[in-house]
Amino acid sequence: MSFRNSIIYAMLLLVAACASMGTPDGGPYDEAPPVFLASQPSANATNASNNEIVLEFDEFIKLQNAYEKIVVSPPQIQQPEIKAVGRRITVELFDTLKPSTTYTIDFNDAVVDNNENNPLEAFSFVFSTGDVVDTLGVSGTVLDASNLEPIKGILVGIHSNLADTAFTRTPFERISRTDSRGRFYMRGVAPGKYRMYALADANGNYMFDQKSEKIAFLDSLIVPYATPAWRSDTLWHDSLTIDTVKRVRYTRLCPDNVVLRAFNEPMKQQYLVKNPREKHNSFKLYFSEAAKAEPVVRGLNFDATDAFIVESNPTNDTILYWMKDTAIYHRDTLTVEVTYLAPDSLGTYNPRSDTLNLVPRRSRERVLADEKRAFEEQEKEFLKEARKMKGYDKNNPPKYVQPTPVLKIKTGAGSGLDVNRDFVLSFEEPLSSIDTAAIRLFIMVDSVPKAIPYVFRQSEKNIRDYMLYAEWRPGEEYRVEIDSAAFKGIYGAVSLRFEQKLEYKSLDEYAVLHLNIPGTGNKAVVELLNREDKAVASQRTENNRCSFYFVRPEKYYMRLFIDENGNGKWDAGSYTDKVQPEKVFYYPRMIELRAMFEYDQDDWDINLALEEQKPAAITKQRPDRERVRRNRNAERKFK
Repeated sequence: MSFRNSIIYAMLLLVAACASMGTPDGGPYDEAPPVFLASQPSANATNASNNEIVLEFDEFIKLQNAYEKIVVSPPQIQQPEIKAVGRRITVELFDTLKPSTTYTIDFNDAVVDNNENNPLEAFSFVFSTGDVVDTLGVSGTVLDASNLEPIKGILVGIHSNLADTAFTRTPFERISRTDSRGRFYMRGVAPGKYRMYALADANGNYMFDQKSEKIAFLDSLIVPYATPAWRSDTLWHDSLTIDTVKRVRYTRLCPDNVVLRAFNEPMKQQYLVKNPREKHNSFKLYFSEAAKAEPVVRGLNFDATDAFIVESNPTNDTILYWMKDTAIYHRDTLTVEVTYLAPDSLGTYNPRSDTLNLVPRRSRERVLADEKRAFEEQEKEFLKEARKMKGYDKNNPPKYVQPTPVLKIKTGAGSGLDVNRDFVLSFEEPLSSIDTAAIRLFIMVDSVPKAIPYVFRQSEKNIRDYMLYAEWRPGEEYRVEIDSAAFKGIYGAVSLRFEQKLEYKSLDEYAVLHLNIPGTGNKAVVELLNREDKAVASQRTENNRCSFYFVRPEKYYMRLFIDENGNGKWDAGSYTDKVQPEKVFYYPRMIELRAMFEYDQDDWDINLALEEQKPAAITKQRPDRERVRRNRNAERKFK
């Protein structure tokens, strides 16, 4: 081969080599977490006095979600500075170190290596300013008292000062923070007796001093202790095959099953929030809590005697005033004095008066101008249509008369009505008159209407709702007929003729559910829940039992609360009064009810551990996804 040909051949080989897409072997993946090597002071050191802690690792590291995951105990009023540089983490504590105290810095899994983010799991650094390092610990769960949701990120703290005022006047002695499962692990606790609390600390001072802060407290004392115990450790041959299961002895730190039920105290600060006058003929008073009594409204620039129709919402914290006299509501500014009951510093309710100027969003002039414009447009359209009519005389055109305002009626009734529900008519304004003779109710018998008796009555919950009571029969069809002008509103609006067909469901479309719940007596209120954890029906227990009739076939969950005060609703607790929130329990499984079936559910055991009761399907606080370490070296081997 000539020299020239050899050169060409070599160049072809080089091009072919460059075109190869093979991946060079850069060595095995780094799948090991960082290794803690040394520190200053040393781990578990005693008589430490330096506010700066330096931790060294075997590789470059970084911190992930440090503020969320790292907890320093005892809590620091001045937030410490924690930073990672190269192979080191530096922690600088700005608070003065307390004497004879164990300090714990819980990193959890915030320490990861710089390249692959391999976490150093459950890493904690401990030292003491005294002669002894305290090694006891307490763990447990914080749940929302109203719905047993795990609470993420809430503080859990303890006080050796057993006085009730310690929680409200003194920062916690030791703290922990809950994870995504609501779990907490408090380390470095000294022997003794403690009171334990949970606190959603709004202002970062580690004490309960704002009523808006969510809290929990235990009635009993916490006494930490250690006891020997055994656990099973599994050794894996590979990712699928178990090699060995060993019994390992360890020291169990107790108590490790504390449950704290957190709640927000009811706001006992009755005050007037706002007072909008959205329309000329009405205004609303919004209160911070349910009004203890109906407020007294006194007109300062008009006579308010018998001037209003008063309408309260179901929770009695919003009150709507309909003004009856046109001479009053045509005014652009109404000045009133509102007197209501409000608590003083001791919680005693006394009369309080506020002076209000009620001004509508749109002035009377603007309203009249809009009404005039609308009238002229309607008159113009009327005359336009009149010109098309036979016999139209342009010299003597017909006069346009504005029609009477229409009073609208709403029913909310769909195609299929439940047999345990009555028919409701809702109006947009209070009524001044009702002609019950204009109302007729029929049952359809072989497609022929047959008149039946009924009772028409105003609802007790809303003055603008009226109930049509009758002997509704499952599977039957009814028809409601109401003549025009049967209803007249207080502002002159008149109803049009109304007709609606009503079809009530047959019993074959329902299920029946019977429950036996030992230990509840007559105090429990049981709720059927949908998939959004919302109550769709409720019943009170009688002698440990309750029944739900006319239940739509569906998948349900169940919750109950012990109604200690008998008011029919769940009540939060009060730290001031040392009252715990009413107890809530969940049935731990979903139940599916089918039409035409009657279910007698097995005994509902409410004594199951609270943190295990709520089904995962309706638990909104999801656990953080656990980091799954891939064996990428093995994966590459088999490619």
